[in-house]
Amino acid sequence: METYRPEELIEKFGSAPWISPYQKIIATYDKPANLIEIHEFHARGRCIGGSAWEIYHYPRVSPLVVKAEREGARNIFQVKIGSCNLKLIPSIAAAGIESAEVNGDEIKLTYTGLGGGGVAATICRGMAEGVKRVQVYERGGGGGSGKADLILPLKHKIIIGIDDTDKSEAGATWSLGNELALRMEEEGIADYLRHSIIQLYTQNPHKTTNCVSIALTFAVEPRREEQLIERFKQLLQENTLSKDTGMAVYNGVNPPNLKAYAIRAKTVLVEAEETKEVAEKTNVRLIEITGERGLIGALAAIWYANTPDESVKVLTKPE
Repeated sequence: METYRPEELIEKFGSAPWISPYQKIIATYDKPANLIEIHEFHARGRCIGGSAWEIYHYPRVSPLVVKAEREGARNIFQVKIGSCNLKLIPSIAAAGIESAEVNGDEIKLTYTGLGGGGVAATICRGMAEGVKRVQVYERGGGGGSGKADLILPLKHKIIIGIDDTDKSEAGATWSLGNELALRMEEEGIADYLRHSIIQLYTQNPHKTTNCVSIALTFAVEPRREEQLIERFKQLLQENTLSKDTGMAVYNGVNPPNLKAYAIRAKTVLVEAEETKEVAEKTNVRLIEITGERGLIGALAAIWYANTPDESVKVLTKPE
């Protein structure tokens, strides 16, 4: 077994024309759910073909992979803690995740693959930003197989929902949320993973124009969770233009069962009292920034954080 840090791999293999480094890899752990969620930005952040190939093969080859989706060249896998034996077959079942475990403040993922899939499993992944080290058993490439343990820092997934930040003269909640979330990454507090726009009840008499809330998803070291929440809260208070801004926070890979509530927020006028009752039952933290009305859409945003293509849909019939 060979052990490398990303910079050591780059020095050793960086000049090889057949090595294409993954851009970034992040893993979050949800202990109650016994799940790890992996965000992999494929080679150079542009290799959509490689991303599509893995999304097809990995869940078919490995029973540990319970969910796989692609956004551009970014793969998102949800993986059960455990290990399994993979039966690799060229072209048919060429790569997968063999084990996933948590050791203290680290997550260890074992990847294996044939040919080019083996190179991706070892050297290419090992060069990515976010990787602590990689333990290579076989390098892969050509007609060979590759196998490696990828060691990543353990992080938690935090979803923040926000709503009601603008006024009739100025402002835009989608862009304010995007900029504040990016600040969290630039300040080294958390990795900014995802942005979802949630279309709310289009006939809401209190709306500014389009009536949307925003979900922002982060990966954060456990010791920085409260720092993330407090810093985001501070920036939201400083930059909102509304007297009714609200914020919701949830810690976990998958949102709690807020589907019925979220659909109501898209189709009827929901009151703040109902929102508070639902949040308490589903363990979502509500934070009034300048008022309580924004809590309604902020809570609905939590449910749609993982489904940005679904969240934008209009469910209200036109007037």
